Amino acid sequence: MKNGNGKAHLVPIVEDILSIDPGMRFAAIIDLKGNISEAIMKEGKTSLKTQREEEHFCKQVALRRKMRKQFDKSLGPVNYVHIEREKVTQIVVYPKRKTVYVTIEPDIDIKRKLEIVELIKKKTVRL
Repeated sequence: MKNGNGKAHLVPIVEDILSIDPGMRFAAIIDLKGNISEAIMKEGKTSLKTQREEEHFCKQVALRRKMRKQFDKSLGPVNYVHIEREKVTQIVVYPKRKTVYVTIEPDIDIKRKLEIVELIKKKTVRL
């Protein structure tokens, strides 16, 4: 395992996130510039986006984080972002130095999705 500057320590975190619920599809840890530090597609699931689309999406996630930050003083910091799409639920959590992006099956109950958000926050509090 690498030290805190390496990325090997992120694999167990991503694996742990994916193990939260059988409906988890994909988990990624993204740096503040939008580069994917670590990402895993859950075994048995297929990506709904190409790798290039995934990388572009992660860049956009970082850009949106910066845009939301300008409202932190007046509205408070963002807890998480939850997007419901027809084919997938997307959730973004903002630890201090990284961004966590996950996709979940859309048919999971909303209460369970909120539980998943809280578990992700606990598992990534040190990022």
